[in-house]
Amino acid sequence: MIKTFTSTLAAAAVMVLAQPALAQSAEADSAATGGGTTFRGIRVEGNVGGDRFQSEGNHDTNFGYGATVGFDGTMGERFVIGAEGSYWRANNWAENCTDLPDTNSICHKAFEEWGAAVRAGYLATPDLLIFGKAGYVNGEQRRRIDDADGNQLVYDHYRADGYQVGGGVEYDFVKGSTPIYANVQYVFSDYHGHSSRHRVMGGIGVRFK
Repeated sequence: MIKTFTSTLAAAAVMVLAQPALAQSAEADSAATGGGTTFRGIRVEGNVGGDRFQSEGNHDTNFGYGATVGFDGTMGERFVIGAEGSYWRANNWAENCTDLPDTNSICHKAFEEWGAAVRAGYLATPDLLIFGKAGYVNGEQRRRIDDADGNQLVYDHYRADGYQVGGGVEYDFVKGSTPIYANVQYVFSDYHGHSSRHRVMGGIGVRFK
């Protein structure tokens, strides 16, 4: 999993760095966006919010938290493109249990999720970014089937691959050598159609130019 995650993030980063427009000077960006933007360089952020894990026709909603590390660069006058890697988990994990027609029950549990995505956005102002993103996710999950007496019939612990899509807004509210920003975003993760995760979360981060 780590090898796949690293390879995906590296490929996204190479695509970003390969864009010739990312080499534009800070002066050009300043003229184009009316005062300049800080949406460039390495960023590190913490995330918190709501997590809804869906499986077996049910859902479990919890508080969740995680972190994101990424790189952004400007392209043209008002466009930002970057790559990011993320970690996410629900507090106390997330689990759905469903009764089956044969009196057995099935429980599907989700643990942590790792992701790699490409993010692209539009600068509405030099300090406000509207963005969307898409990429890869890998989550640790467990499936358990019990009979009516509570005896365990099936136990399967595995990692599930899938995709993620999302979007949000981000605002730089402290400028300087290490700008501080905040964002709000929604992210949907699908694990090959067998289960999914919805996140509505906020983040606070720091950029390193």
